[in-house]
Amino acid sequence: MSAEGSGAGPGVDGVVVDARGLRCPLPVIRLAAASRDLPAGTLVTVLSTDPAARHDVPAWARMRGHAAVGETETPATDEAEEPGDDGPAPRTWSLTVRLGATS
Repeated sequence: MSAEGSGAGPGVDGVVVDARGLRCPLPVIRLAAASRDLPAGTLVTVLSTDPAARHDVPAWARMRGHAAVGETETPATDEAEEPGDDGPAPRTWSLTVRLGATS
């Protein structure tokens, strides 16, 4: 899948949309764009630091006939993720949707 500039790319079990640092409604907009040409059954995971995405992504999935199948949270840390980073890593949610599945 070509995902230049969209923050989306292939993941281990599907497609990952990196929406960290983006505020509502951008995580869902990026999810919708990444999902547009993918086949039913594909897992798409959105990484988001916006707490609203926890509600917006499952709502988008329900409205489009997809299924929200997973949510994990990575707590914020007091340390930079990598040397040279500007600051602590924010809380991040991983929200997974199975396309074309309603259960």
